[in-house]
Amino acid sequence: MLRGILTLAGPMFVSAILQNVQSLIDLFWVGHLGSDAVAALAISGTTLMLLFPLIIGMAAGTMAVVSRRFGEGRPDKASEAGGQSLALSLVFGLTTGLVGWMVARKVCVLLGATPEVATLAVSYLKISFLGSFSMFMLFIGNTILQAAGNAIVPMLTMILANLLNLVLDPVMIFGLCGMPRLEIRGAALATVTAQLVSVGVVQALLCSGRLRVHIHLSSWRLRPALAAQLMRIGFPGTGQMLSRSLMALVLMRIVAGCGTAAVAAYGIGLRFHMIALMPAFALGNAAGAMVGQNLGAGKPQRAQAAAWLAAAMDVVITIVSAAVLTIWAPALIRVFDANPQVVAVGAAYIRTTSLFYVFVGVAIVLGRGLIGAGDTVPPMVFTIISLWGFQVPLAVVLSRTVTPPTQGIWWAIACAVTVHGILVAGWFLLGKWKKKKV
Repeated sequence: MLRGILTLAGPMFVSAILQNVQSLIDLFWVGHLGSDAVAALAISGTTLMLLFPLIIGMAAGTMAVVSRRFGEGRPDKASEAGGQSLALSLVFGLTTGLVGWMVARKVCVLLGATPEVATLAVSYLKISFLGSFSMFMLFIGNTILQAAGNAIVPMLTMILANLLNLVLDPVMIFGLCGMPRLEIRGAALATVTAQLVSVGVVQALLCSGRLRVHIHLSSWRLRPALAAQLMRIGFPGTGQMLSRSLMALVLMRIVAGCGTAAVAAYGIGLRFHMIALMPAFALGNAAGAMVGQNLGAGKPQRAQAAAWLAAAMDVVITIVSAAVLTIWAPALIRVFDANPQVVAVGAAYIRTTSLFYVFVGVAIVLGRGLIGAGDTVPPMVFTIISLWGFQVPLAVVLSRTVTPPTQGIWWAIACAVTVHGILVAGWFLLGKWKKKKV
């Protein structure tokens, strides 16, 4: 079982790290353009999270159905479900990208961006939204492969995307090699270009018949019953992520009330926390695939053991990561913005919240296990309770009663993630997910 988890989680971990390294590459080069540009990138990242509810919901339905069909020994049905997911990802990606392009400026203003920051953020967002369908299709394509037990190909496609982004970022941002100087727009264009190339590779492999999943062109044709099943399972995942994305917007608005330096500091610190959580996402995806396949094979106890083992592994990793982040917090923030105020606020954020991310890791791993079982409603409910019942109200109150205000926001985050982890672990212990039919 340990070998199975590591075989899946190892490449998934590398893939997850690389996915976030893309944003760090952007952040590193954009940091040379000043604090306004860094703040614009932070607001843009929060705004782009509005796309993730649909992506995560579709991925949840895909993981549950594809992994269960493979566990049942029906690879043809798994491939059929994968093709349907890809078709839906293209449609939803194009639709939401167009809507995002039209409302980008309004969202930036609602988040409290200054006129200078809003102008920069909108120029980044319009390019990102127009190319967002590539993000949908890359994420879903990789989810199909992971549900089938193939974590190597998704890792290789993310390596390709990062190498391209690493090369294209400075060229497009600063106008090297004869390219026009696009500044923050260049960062967006570089990321979209890298994702488009990787999407092309994934789709070619899925259609080639060389992998366990062989998606024929006929699989892209709409099948109402199958599409409805995928969306029914994935809808709570969409609700969960939508709740999280809207909370992120509200929290960013609260942080923005503390000044541009606070926004830049929070944006940088959040990137480091996302990297620290990459093992949790990798182990969670591995747990989801193993839970789905083992339930399909009629082995619920093995499914449960795999999820708990993955969660225990992540607890150890997160404690080590929290220690490193706490010790080196100022130096890490300074890499991306040397403004003393940004460094001070960012270091306080990292040092206050990092250890509590143990609970985030447990919630992610066991939550992905529940998703692999098709039990997607409880994770949504627990997310709403912890974020809107605890984090937002506490952030509002503590930002007005604690000095400095940002410190009150950081403690609100710590409290909410603790509640969330306890709720998810408690539900998983009940074991009702073992009887879920997909």
